[in-house]
Amino acid sequence: MGKNLATKILEAHLAQGELVPGTEIAIKVDHTLLQDATGTMAMLEFIAMGVPRVKVELAAQYIDHNLLQTDNRNADDHIFLMTAAQKFGINVSKPGNGVSHQVHLERFGVPGRVMLGADSHTPTAAGLAMLAIGAGGLDVALAMAGHPFHLPCPKIMGVKLTGALPPWVSGKDVILEMLRRHSVKGGVGKIIEYYGPGVETLSVTDRATIGNMGAELGATTSVFPADRRTREFLESQGRGDRWQPLAADADASYDEYDEIDLSSLEPLIACPSSPDNVVRVKDIEGVKVDQVIVGSSVNSSFRDLMTVCRILDGRRVAPQLSFNINPGSRQVLENVATQGGVMMLLLAGAQIHQPGCLGCIGMGQAPGTNQVSLRTFPRNFPGRSGTKNDKVYLCSPETAAAAGIFGVITDPRRLGELMPWPNVQNPEHYVLDDSSIIPPLADTRDVEIITGPNIVPFPEFEELPEELQAGVIIKVGDNISTDTIMPAGNRVLPFRSNIPAISQFVFEQLDADFPARAKARGDGVVVAGENYGQGSSREHAALAPRYLGIRAKLAKSFARIHKANLINFGILPLVFKDPADYDLLNQGETVTFSRLRSLVAAGATEIPVRVDGREIVTLLQVSARERQDLLAGGTLNYVKKGS
Repeated sequence: MGKNLATKILEAHLAQGELVPGTEIAIKVDHTLLQDATGTMAMLEFIAMGVPRVKVELAAQYIDHNLLQTDNRNADDHIFLMTAAQKFGINVSKPGNGVSHQVHLERFGVPGRVMLGADSHTPTAAGLAMLAIGAGGLDVALAMAGHPFHLPCPKIMGVKLTGALPPWVSGKDVILEMLRRHSVKGGVGKIIEYYGPGVETLSVTDRATIGNMGAELGATTSVFPADRRTREFLESQGRGDRWQPLAADADASYDEYDEIDLSSLEPLIACPSSPDNVVRVKDIEGVKVDQVIVGSSVNSSFRDLMTVCRILDGRRVAPQLSFNINPGSRQVLENVATQGGVMMLLLAGAQIHQPGCLGCIGMGQAPGTNQVSLRTFPRNFPGRSGTKNDKVYLCSPETAAAAGIFGVITDPRRLGELMPWPNVQNPEHYVLDDSSIIPPLADTRDVEIITGPNIVPFPEFEELPEELQAGVIIKVGDNISTDTIMPAGNRVLPFRSNIPAISQFVFEQLDADFPARAKARGDGVVVAGENYGQGSSREHAALAPRYLGIRAKLAKSFARIHKANLINFGILPLVFKDPADYDLLNQGETVTFSRLRSLVAAGATEIPVRVDGREIVTLLQVSARERQDLLAGGTLNYVKKGS
């Protein structure tokens, strides 16, 4: 039996362990990706390791999230990141140059490489046959310092694609179909590998869209083969020499299988407030729309934006509606402008914003009260837009443009009554401009790292105690996202380098008194349902609660990245052995852990918890290495101890 592509790349990068699903492995990392929302803390963590220069093939620092400069804090963080990057041999993408994963796809991506990024949508690089994995900032900092990346060996899910997409249907509808079938938990512990004759009908940017939102499936990452379409894209970027053919063997096997006939797909849309709440667009036609945003984290490529330009050409957006364009990169905007797209958008009444994440991370562009917002973004978790009780739908650029014209949710196939299908293709040769990318310096001895007043030293955490009495500070339900634990937006993001300040926003959406209650209690735990910590890679959703005194989280199950982040900062990720025990714990109760340190050190998988005279059994499902991190009070403590 032959090998699938994911296994081939994993084998080529395997540093420790065996490729047995569920066991811990370590893989060598070729590229690292930081952005400014996660990168400031990751850079502080890297500096704390005392390594003089990054030890990976290519490291990149993007400034794409905290672009609103309402005071000095974001600007101070940016100059810190730029000077630190120059000091340590890291490429810098300046503000306005674009979203990290879009720019990396264009200017740095190489088939067959492993990339670790402090952004959950790092798997966008699946479009270039990279094994690109999102992780917490500390894991990326460790990779930058030359350490391999540890993770549970994933299963490989093979998705066979046949046929070709019909008019008015695009890559967004493929991943929405995957979410409709498998839910936000369906990819947990898996790499999604796409293969089959339908793959060749998809452009690299279509594949990038699918890879990007594989994160919404909970997948470790996604991957596509490197074929003639991959070569076309690299040649269009002036980087054809980086191409190499990569594919699964003809007789490759997979741990799980699915199949999608692309020709059978129709326009889909994710309704509020989860990416897997997917229905056919035609089933909810007629809903009045107040805001449309195309671009940002996903569907911000040339093909996506130029499709919208062609649809809007010679028309006006509905009068009650705000229509926004967030280009994925300066390159995309320049190439759209070259083909006349900017004037098409302006004459149609669209607003064009700088390349960056913007509304996708809640940095501006919040909808009004009770307004419906259609977005081509990857996520619509409650309140992520910046508006409480928001009504955010996720859709393709075609569906977004149709709503822009008709003013209501409309099946984009109805546009065929007004115009021919645009069938936009990516350029054969892009207009290239790397003037906003600062390459690494060879000699960094004279570089001074500039640290602004908003950057606070990394907090120190105690080791795991032998005995622990802790209060249940909050009890939450299923599918709690990192947005709910640690909000983003323009009020919060400027504090990413200031843990005492940002900790005051923990669980703000659910319980504004949580920080004060946690601090007053001293030691605390959080009780949660299934898939706790889904969504973004933000380590602050673990780090800030740890600062407030949270020592353990008891859940029915954890999302992959968040579980790793909890361990990195010394928080025990405990799973109920009997999920029904979730019902026995309530906010305000005291839980007691006896011989806790001894049990963790001895390799115990069952950790008993006493509450109100009852004993509940929880499971600690971690590796021997992760146990050492927990005992030390966090990974950074353990690394320092060993250095």
